[in-house]
Amino acid sequence: MLRPWLAHQARRIIHNGGLIAYPTEAVYGIGASPENRQAVMRLLRLKRRKSTKGLIIVAAGVDQVTHYIRPSDAIDWPGVRRTWPGPVTWVFPASRRVPEWIRGRYATIAIRISDHPVVRQLCRIAGPLVSTSANPDSRFPAKTALRVHMYFGDKLDLVLPGHVGGLARPTEIRNAVTGEVLRAG
Repeated sequence: MLRPWLAHQARRIIHNGGLIAYPTEAVYGIGASPENRQAVMRLLRLKRRKSTKGLIIVAAGVDQVTHYIRPSDAIDWPGVRRTWPGPVTWVFPASRRVPEWIRGRYATIAIRISDHPVVRQLCRIAGPLVSTSANPDSRFPAKTALRVHMYFGDKLDLVLPGHVGGLARPTEIRNAVTGEVLRAG
């Protein structure tokens, strides 16, 4: 857990369009407000990641992300709920509210309700976050704050201290309609 003053500093940075790095279930992530196009574009440039790939949203609870999901009877909500909060990212049909800079070339949105205490604390105070691994494209994801600094130097507005969770690989990604595993964890 973050000290209150540090959590509030992170909240202020996110709300002002900044980028922060933080520990997640398996690696360090870089996050920004999904509603702030300039912040997301800055994140994509920093990572050298194509905007067509789409991004994951992390949140502390389903109530923070329901407006991003297009209602559908085909969604396997019991399957989703069995894994949340936890290290499974689900890909849902995207609502009209999901901006192109989040969904990329897809008509879907990737969402995870994290069980990592730092991610949950951040999302409770700052809202849901775009979350992508803290590494330049094609490099190994950072697992420590030191590695984040080595990759990005002072190009991030804040790097939070903490430990990544016990996962050896980034989180599993599954299709919320079919249950298909899109990326093994």
